[in-house]
Amino acid sequence: MRDKIIAIIADVLEVEASDLSEQSSPSSIESWDSLKHMNIILALEEEFDVELDDEEITDMNSIALIILILSEKLG
Repeated sequence: MRDKIIAIIADVLEVEASDLSEQSSPSSIESWDSLKHMNIILALEEEFDVELDDEEITDMNSIALIILILSEKLG
């Protein structure tokens, strides 16, 4: 799942997946702005068939946290 999440984020941000790590965040990836963040959320919701609430979306401020929150959501 980790690799799939990173691939989706890389696709939305238009960067190479190899340029991303679990420590990557909006502060370390120039193209990761608020609009791209929402596009990431939408892509992840569609791919994993989940619905994220506002608090979860706000907490997803790094790839590590995105993976953690999605893992918890998917059980």
